[in-house]
Amino acid sequence: MSTDFQSAREALGARLNELRTEAGLNGRDFAQRLGWQASKVSRLQNGRQTATPEDLEAWAEACGRTDVVGELHARLRGLESHQRHWRRQLAAGHGPVQDRYVVEYQRTATVRGYEATVIPGLFQTPDYARHLLVRNADLMRTPRDTEAAVAARMRRQEVLYEAGKRFRVLLWEGALHALVCPREVMAGQLDRLVGLIGMSTVEFGIVPLGAPMPITPKHGFWIFDESRVVVETINTELSFDSADDLALYGRAWNGLNETALYGARAHRVIARARHLVAPS
Repeated sequence: MSTDFQSAREALGARLNELRTEAGLNGRDFAQRLGWQASKVSRLQNGRQTATPEDLEAWAEACGRTDVVGELHARLRGLESHQRHWRRQLAAGHGPVQDRYVVEYQRTATVRGYEATVIPGLFQTPDYARHLLVRNADLMRTPRDTEAAVAARMRRQEVLYEAGKRFRVLLWEGALHALVCPREVMAGQLDRLVGLIGMSTVEFGIVPLGAPMPITPKHGFWIFDESRVVVETINTELSFDSADDLALYGRAWNGLNETALYGARAHRVIARARHLVAPS
């Protein structure tokens, strides 16, 4: 169990204990009121057991505080969001993390994604990926296993050629101009993007500079099989699977998609960036 998950569970338990205490009930009497074993009350209060939504509703009712049910449910949803801190994940280098991604994408049928600052790993060339991985290892001060990580990232891209898969990916135009690598490497990366347009498994759209923005997401995000959302920050990978979070990120993706360019128009945007990076 992750430290983040346990800390959040203990915080929820402390809140439950606070509600019981404010109601003037000791643990044994409270358990009798609920029809539970006293040990269950103790485990929930001390963060040794994860409450269910029904547990929280019964707890609030027994305290005479049905007004806090929404708050307790929100705390539980926060508990159920999974956090993976990059320093811990990358303790053995980038290779193991990339290997995990290979498995995750292999068992996923549909993906909706958005990136604002970097070309997605699914679409990266080996040289572009290599520069990003080196920079990230330096930033995180983690072991450099660059070539193993690049190889794993390229294996992940094999899913692009599997029948029945569908990848709907949006990219903000600014990412086409972010020189995170030498100009010749970026030129090759942009050529790679052109080759993705028209693939049967890929819907690749570009949100152009100057387009009206219905929303302005502060980060990229990926929706897997409409059942899980993954968000990467500088130090943490977050995973959400509640209905509310899935609906929220789905609406965000749909709003961005309304402004995106596809096909020949997306090709022209990439060609313009390609000329600026390495004029012929």
